[in-house]
Amino acid sequence: MARLKGSCRCGRITYSLEGEPTRIGICHCTDCRQESGSAFTFFGVWPASSFSTSGETDVHNGRRFCPTCGSRMFACTDDEAEIKLGTLTDAPTALVPTYELWVKRREKWLSPVEGADQYVEDRRSG
Repeated sequence: MARLKGSCRCGRITYSLEGEPTRIGICHCTDCRQESGSAFTFFGVWPASSFSTSGETDVHNGRRFCPTCGSRMFACTDDEAEIKLGTLTDAPTALVPTYELWVKRREKWLSPVEGADQYVEDRRSG
């Protein structure tokens, strides 16, 4: 079973993940671009039971961040934990996106991730 660890930039917030992610994605939507300050967000989703964290985070629109250094960290529901993979301690990782969202907003100079499902907007279930 895989165990991954991560933290904010200042180290006040730490987390660990057990097992494999449910899915790994890249999102090019406006919200993710603005929230990350980059051209896309690289994230992984784990069952909530596989995620643990320590330290006090602050929250804005369901997204948790470190109130000291401002690192954007994760979002959690009762079922899932969505992790900003740039906060993992060890990089690079073996984690590869299996899909991309909002590709209609992908920068023209970025190529699609080979083998990843491409969604014009949101991923549709079923």
